[in-house]
Amino acid sequence: MTHPPMHIDELVEHWTVLDEERELIAGKRGATRLGFAILLKFYTRHVRFPRGRSELADEVVEHVAKQVQVPASEFGFYEWSGSTIEYHRGQIRTHLGFRVCSTADADKVTVWLAENVAHAERRPERVREELLKHLRQERIEPPTMGRISRIAASALHSAEVTWSVRIASQLSGDTTRRIYALVGIDKESEDQNDEDGEETAPSEAAEDEDGGSSGLLALIKSAPGNVSLESMMTEIRKLEAVRSIGLPPGLFADVAPKVLAAWRTRAAVEAPSHMRTHPRELTVLLLAALVCEREREITDTLVELLIATVHRIKARADSKVTKELINAFKRVTGKENILFQVADAALGHPDDPVRAVIFPAVTGGEQTLKDLVYEFKTKGPAYRTTVQTTLRASYTNHYRRGLIALLDALEFKSNNTAYQPVIEALELVKRYAKAGNTTYYPRGERVPEHRGTAGAWEDLVFKRDKRGRRRVVRMVYEIVTFQALREALRCKEIWVVGAGSFRDPEEDLPADFAARRVTNYAELRKPLDPAVFIAELKAEMRAELEALDTALPTLDWVEIKDRKSGAIKLTKIGPAEEPRNLRKIKNEVGRRWGSVPLIDMLKEAVLRTGCLNAVTSVAGTSSLAPEVLAERLMLAIFGYGTNTGIRAVAAGGHAHSEDDIRYVRRRYLTPQVAADIAIAIANATFTARDTALWGEATTTVASDSTHVRAYDQNVFTEWHSRYGGRGILIYWHIERGSMVVHSQTLRASASEVHAMIEGAVRHGTTMKVEGNYVDSHGQTEIGFGVTRLLGFDLLPRIKQINKVKLYRVETGESDRFPRLTPAMTRPIRWELIEQNYGQMIKYATAIKQRTASTEAILRRFTESASHPVYQAMLEVGRAQKTIFVARYLRLRELQREIQEGLNVVEASNGANSVILYGKGGDIATNRREELEMTVLCLRILQAALVYINTLMLQDVLADPEWVKLLKPADRRGLTPLFWQHVQPYGEVRLDVAKRLPLGGQEQTGRAPASQ
Repeated sequence: MTHPPMHIDELVEHWTVLDEERELIAGKRGATRLGFAILLKFYTRHVRFPRGRSELADEVVEHVAKQVQVPASEFGFYEWSGSTIEYHRGQIRTHLGFRVCSTADADKVTVWLAENVAHAERRPERVREELLKHLRQERIEPPTMGRISRIAASALHSAEVTWSVRIASQLSGDTTRRIYALVGIDKESEDQNDEDGEETAPSEAAEDEDGGSSGLLALIKSAPGNVSLESMMTEIRKLEAVRSIGLPPGLFADVAPKVLAAWRTRAAVEAPSHMRTHPRELTVLLLAALVCEREREITDTLVELLIATVHRIKARADSKVTKELINAFKRVTGKENILFQVADAALGHPDDPVRAVIFPAVTGGEQTLKDLVYEFKTKGPAYRTTVQTTLRASYTNHYRRGLIALLDALEFKSNNTAYQPVIEALELVKRYAKAGNTTYYPRGERVPEHRGTAGAWEDLVFKRDKRGRRRVVRMVYEIVTFQALREALRCKEIWVVGAGSFRDPEEDLPADFAARRVTNYAELRKPLDPAVFIAELKAEMRAELEALDTALPTLDWVEIKDRKSGAIKLTKIGPAEEPRNLRKIKNEVGRRWGSVPLIDMLKEAVLRTGCLNAVTSVAGTSSLAPEVLAERLMLAIFGYGTNTGIRAVAAGGHAHSEDDIRYVRRRYLTPQVAADIAIAIANATFTARDTALWGEATTTVASDSTHVRAYDQNVFTEWHSRYGGRGILIYWHIERGSMVVHSQTLRASASEVHAMIEGAVRHGTTMKVEGNYVDSHGQTEIGFGVTRLLGFDLLPRIKQINKVKLYRVETGESDRFPRLTPAMTRPIRWELIEQNYGQMIKYATAIKQRTASTEAILRRFTESASHPVYQAMLEVGRAQKTIFVARYLRLRELQREIQEGLNVVEASNGANSVILYGKGGDIATNRREELEMTVLCLRILQAALVYINTLMLQDVLADPEWVKLLKPADRRGLTPLFWQHVQPYGEVRLDVAKRLPLGGQEQTGRAPASQ
């Protein structure tokens, strides 16, 4: 067994024999003395005994041997079985106060697990972790891993039984019968008794996941279509079907969200025939969880459809009018000259006819003047009025039916009194929805005026009738009300009852924030007193502005002075020195290992990291042999990650059928499992890295998005103007060593700021993120503010830095930084920060503690929001951005660091295009989970590539002759993200017995050519 290098600090901390421990060692000699000391220190650290010599690194044995004054070679004579080692174990347990886990202890901890852990956590590996912690607290020696797994499984089963009985008892008889009917329990035939429920892949995989189910269950499970009136009406029918089941409100209110999600996933993948074999209470629990979660998801989908539909009405009206006018439109140039010519001719011949004087004075004559008038009309108020008229016709003739139906299906609320007029307006629209062709609302009816009725639409909303009375045009009022609703929903000033992402924003925040106030502030490393926070921010601003102001005359790459294009002028960074020897090293990798199939790299990563060991069925039981499950999982991951599909992979050289692989994909490979696999490979890479070659662990990541084309018959895929096509965005977080630590799928219109924060805070690896490189569109002032509160640095590459403004610290300091004056603007409004400091910490805590998604929380902080915390967060962001920009302008090395960090993402995108080669790189699915699975499996394959390349490079560079070849430029450019030796195409041949020779095995390198 190969052990990673151990630092001397770790040896001293964990493997030093203490004075009180020497008394136990006294009287022992030779191998017995050394063996006892090593067992004692191992048990002290791991609360168990080593299973053999292979678990102990040579550095550990040598370090302990020196302390007990016994040669390290004597350890080879220590007996690992027999009365001596059993006596030693007893001595060590007694000394440390531990005891062996008895049957009574196992029963007791099983009950504790079921009541305190398994009720809120369904993942077996997490339950095992909590079990080990509890055993340590109770001073009980952990039993074997097999017994630990059985205890955890028993606790999970016990908690599930308790929950199922509890939930089933809260449902009425009618509701229970409707749930049973979803899987045909009321129509069961006698052949149900013949179903044994065994997990035999070929027969069960042949069933479609909706096969045999009722039409109602199929409707509830179905994915939404694209943005259209038809999709909207279908989702409304789906929501009505879900509500017809009759689940009581708050049925799962005290169930942890991840537990509810696990039940929902299990119910979604199990065929009705499987559901009928469960105990009746468990069947009710799983189906009720599915119905409850689908109600939230469908509600969110309807809100998204509303937002997209209202936007589409306006966008299509703009497009239609523009196309009608574009042929007639001709831009007139030289308007100033025309004005002079007309004025000169008119003043010279004031009494002559216009046709005789004015027309000849203008180049082009009468036609030029006509074009000029037409341009004004099409670009001015007339154009706007035409668009509004077209929009009204589109709404009235087509989209109105769906939007009005939405008002009956959804319940809108607001916690902000400023938005109550919109809520009241929706009630008015709903009340008069079937009023026929009535042009105006009746006289005497109170019509709430809100944000949408003012401004550009005011002249169309309010009209004078034949008697000159001011009336409200009903159809136009409906349009502006839906537009106002759209904007309010986007920033959650209006929320929807029963939604998930669009729920009451107060539910996104931690409910116990006040009770845990001191702890919450400490976790964010923020002072309780806002004055201290502000003082720190002010001091940092002053220090950076002072440093830039002082250094500016010596900086030849930056200039600050008054100019129309912007005060700041920053010259680009010159090219870095070209690495000259990396090609030779990569060629040596290719020479030693040849052309390596990508499936072999995945296989080797899986076998070396054990990343599939914790994968279990979503149903909780499995009869598949671990090695068979691992092979099928690898094939499924390869099929998704390369985008070739399971059918193509199944045709390769192995013993698994397409049905086998699809069954494992559906039952085992969930998005969460795929993410955990990628995280395990990333963590294994961090552990395997040789610090002498790669340096100390990095604390910065680079993040950026890439566009991937995808099917568009769904609500997730959108048109992207920059890429000119429909698809999705994949947002990557990649650390400096080229290992991807997080991935997300985004809409094309999504803000990348929330994605950046999500990945930096919730990546899940052992890496500690202290800085995040982003491109210009990945940073905003809100982003700077949130990252400041969360405790990591936002490090963007700002393309239009010439227009950036530096904020002053205080009023009355206009002359404090004279060289920076052209680029400076108003002071920070510190009073806003002080007044809302507690609320800002509350939002940051919500992101940290995952009480809701980062996207849902940050919806409050959009440009259309009037939330006071948003204004305060903006001020914090402006202060932090000023600090960053001043440092960025001053430090050339920071500019280069950010540039190099973002280059890592660009290189990663190049690798993705090689790996995701199937179907021309287009993701051929309309199901969002399938989109996410493709991205996650792509991430796994890239992580496996980087992991194996890391080991290969370390093998090559273990030769001193190759290390000598590395110059500083080569070390700077050394990366494990290269693929010249990788073979992603061809028949998929999976042979687990055939391993890649790594770690100095079976390969002898040749010396590099002298440089």
